[in-house]
Amino acid sequence: MRELALGIALGFSAGISPGPLLALVLSGTLRGGLKIGLRVAAVPLLTDLPVIVLAVTVLAMLPDAAISMGGVVGGIFLLYLALSTLREARTAQLPSRDGSDAGDQAKRALWQGALANLLSPHPWMFWLTTGAPLLVAAWRHGSLEAGSFLFGFYLLLVGSKASLALVIARARHRIGTRGFRWTLAGSGVLLMAASGLLLAEFGPGLVAAGRS
Repeated sequence: MRELALGIALGFSAGISPGPLLALVLSGTLRGGLKIGLRVAAVPLLTDLPVIVLAVTVLAMLPDAAISMGGVVGGIFLLYLALSTLREARTAQLPSRDGSDAGDQAKRALWQGALANLLSPHPWMFWLTTGAPLLVAAWRHGSLEAGSFLFGFYLLLVGSKASLALVIARARHRIGTRGFRWTLAGSGVLLMAASGLLLAEFGPGLVAAGRS
């Protein structure tokens, strides 16, 4: 029960923290509806396994400059998504209810979410500094304890974002075109803020490494 409670607490904290994936859940739901928002919310289930494995076995051996480079690349990618979203928000129309382009939107939202999650150093740093040690400690008590930690973590990590997608999906056709554009622009601002945080956090380290 301790491992489950710990996983739930960490998953909820990570799930509601502002960041690139949360912003993409918002913008994806606004554009394409609940199904797309839920798919983006579930991205960690698809991308975190290599993150967990590589964070433990590879990232610890990499120099700080490599981590900083990853953060800067992730920040630039998020900046590109932010500018694209803000540009789209100027003329965006409410998505049609017929779902005629849902397949293309779903594919685009999924690869954007997966790429943003893999490029962001935060999942890597979490698993290297916090998640992996806790998982190893739980495993020492038994596979059930380790499984409980992972179950609680991802249940709340994905579930909190899925809940937000549900709220946004129910409201998106009630806010009108003007409200839709403002809300979409807000998601672009969130992406830009996430980009700025990544660049501010990891940019100085990359500059310092280049000077040394």
